[in-house]
Amino acid sequence: MFHPFSLTRIILRRTLVLLAGVLAFPIMLFRRDRARFYSYLHRVWSKTSTKPVWLKMSERGDRIFY
Repeated sequence: MFHPFSLTRIILRRTLVLLAGVLAFPIMLFRRDRARFYSYLHRVWSKTSTKPVWLKMSERGDRIFY
């Protein structure tokens, strides 16, 4: 039902997320919604298939709050 992404696509996504995060850092220092922006980048970074990130984490049993 869900399809994993190829290694090339994962590396490309993570490279673009890293580039976007570094380029946006000076602007995001002065914005109030920077947590939402970096949270979105984290979701894009951790996505490795067509399965939603929240579903993958809930199946693995990841603890978000320690």
